[in-house]
Amino acid sequence: MTRTLAALVANATILFTRLVTAVQARWVGCGPVPVQRIYYANHASHGDFVLIWSVLPPTLRQQTRPVAGADYWLTGSLRRFIARNVFRAVLIDRERPRLNGGPIAAMADALDEGASLILFPEGTRNMTDATLLPFKSGLHHLASRRPDIELVPVWLANLNRVLPKGEVVPIPLLCSVTFGAPLKLAPDETRAAFLARAEAALHALAPNGNHGAEAA
Repeated sequence: MTRTLAALVANATILFTRLVTAVQARWVGCGPVPVQRIYYANHASHGDFVLIWSVLPPTLRQQTRPVAGADYWLTGSLRRFIARNVFRAVLIDRERPRLNGGPIAAMADALDEGASLILFPEGTRNMTDATLLPFKSGLHHLASRRPDIELVPVWLANLNRVLPKGEVVPIPLLCSVTFGAPLKLAPDETRAAFLARAEAALHALAPNGNHGAEAA
């Protein structure tokens, strides 16, 4: 019963997301192939990982788990059901970051189980005028633990305007999800150099970045 309900909610979420955003998936640096990956993206809305998750082909969607804050998704029975049963999210306790080995251990365990991940290396929603906030070190720690797994930059355009902070009713607006070229941690690459390279790869996918993609 739980599995059936979760499947119905998942299908309804995908349909609703596509109706509201008319989202377009742009695979410019890689293809939607069944390879284990860490998708890392810019972060401006609670709906960010939903948008990425919804544009993945079904086979990839089934193996991809978003990384999300437990303090938000475990508040209330509906959010808890959606996080655990629909998205199968890797829930991070941000109030007790050292619990059970911390966030990196939880993400590494999910990777070891064969999952791909969706995460946001800025660490929090970007509510500033800057294109990106500085990346936290977590992406480097995860890449160091699992260096063979591809990291794919993903740029989300316009979703912050569909669901602005504090709003619960979305504003219909065309959005896009652009997937860039995969990268990996190079041997002997320093944390600072890796994070700068990962950040540059994501920034290049932005409408005003080097990639030259137009805003949706």
